[in-house]
Amino acid sequence: MIAINVGGSERRSSPTPPTGHRSRRSCHALDSVPVWSLCLGLIAAVMLLSPPVSAGTLSHEQALQALQDANDAEARREGVRTLGETGTSVDLPWLVAALRDEDPLVRAMAESSLWRVWSRSGDEEIDRMFFTGVAEMGARQFRRALDTFTRIIDKKPEFAEAWNKRATIYFWLGEFENSLADCGEVMKRNPYHFGALSGYGMIYMQLDRPERAVEYLERALAINPNLRQVRSAIEDLKRELRERGREST
Repeated sequence: MIAINVGGSERRSSPTPPTGHRSRRSCHALDSVPVWSLCLGLIAAVMLLSPPVSAGTLSHEQALQALQDANDAEARREGVRTLGETGTSVDLPWLVAALRDEDPLVRAMAESSLWRVWSRSGDEEIDRMFFTGVAEMGARQFRRALDTFTRIIDKKPEFAEAWNKRATIYFWLGEFENSLADCGEVMKRNPYHFGALSGYGMIYMQLDRPERAVEYLERALAINPNLRQVRSAIEDLKRELRERGREST
């Protein structure tokens, strides 16, 4: 079961595992991990295929100033929205900091804006290819999408989100070692990517390595403390590890 939780609303879907690839474990913690928080990042695909939200009239400098207005949550929301529409990688620290804002809507918008910034390469041709790959993922045309993101990586290897999407596809295809490798490439280029860190966790759950899964899920939570379902997965995994310890004594 895949859960996508955005701003308190949850949508669930149950994709059919590719033929010939079975999960190595059945873990309740795995069921509770949201795709958008993983290397999978399907929510980014949903946002990319939806009409953009207007960034208002704020300039980049005004957006940064708005984010520092501790007394005006609406101003901070507009600042986060603007950076989501027009920001670049240099703005990531501001958006990551907004994940800890006292206003829950600012936090949710910061998460959405991070995915938007991550999904822009700065190259129109690459972005068109990226949209194509996202659409292929949505249509479950995994091999075609794999080819599309591989071409993007060949053309623009510094584009971290192309690696992230390819890692997603490898995961869906049950090619866990390839998925791990691509998650590593994501982190080399974007150390803030809580999605890739959570992706590591999900892969290690599939590989029946709960200690490693906890390690990476906790790293994801350290960047984005709003990942409620990741927090729940960590608790479930730690409970499982305690039970295993008791069984071995």
